[in-house]
Parts: sequence; structure tokens; C-alpha cells
Amino acid sequence: MSIQDSEEDPIEYPITSEIDLHTFRPNEVSSLLREYIKECREREIFEIRVVHGKGTGTLREGVHRLLDQMHNEVLSYRSGDETSGSWGATLVTLNRL
Repeated sequence: MSIQDSEEDPIEYPITSEIDLHTFRPNEVSSLLREYIKECREREIFEIRVVHGKGTGTLREGVHRLLDQMHNEVLSYRSGDETSGSWGATLVTLNRL
């Protein structure tokens, strides 16, 4: 997966079962997460962890709104537990292809 910066070449990111949104700008998150989920499904990674941090909850709410819109791709999601980031991370189960 790659992210295009208007002034730089795309940056390649490995696809794993976890993505940390802290390193991305807020205006990148929606398209990034959609692409990440698409790539995970193609690689048969169906359990993912989205790290968005606790903060004010704005990013978490945005992630959850996006997941709510992705009915065909997302089977379910929930906040992490005490070992997986608590409410600073969202655990997502993706629909199989």
C-alpha cells in the first residue's frame, strides 16, 4: 500500500494485521483506511487492529463512522480490551471475500 504526498513519491507501507494512524494526517485517514482494508482482505487478513489513540475520541469516532459505512467489507468491530489498547484501538473483523 502506498500514500501519495503531493510533493514526494509514494511511501510504501507493509500490510500487517495492525495499522497505527498516529503517523498520518487527519485528511488522509479515510482513504488510507479504505485502502488498508481492501489490501488486508486481498491478503486474507481478516482480523485487524486499528490504533487511533485515546485523545479526545475524535479520531476513534471518525474511524467507527467509516467502518459503519463499509458494510460489504467489515463484519464487526469493537474497542480493544486491556491487552489490545483499550479504547485507543479498534479491533475489526473483516468479511471474507
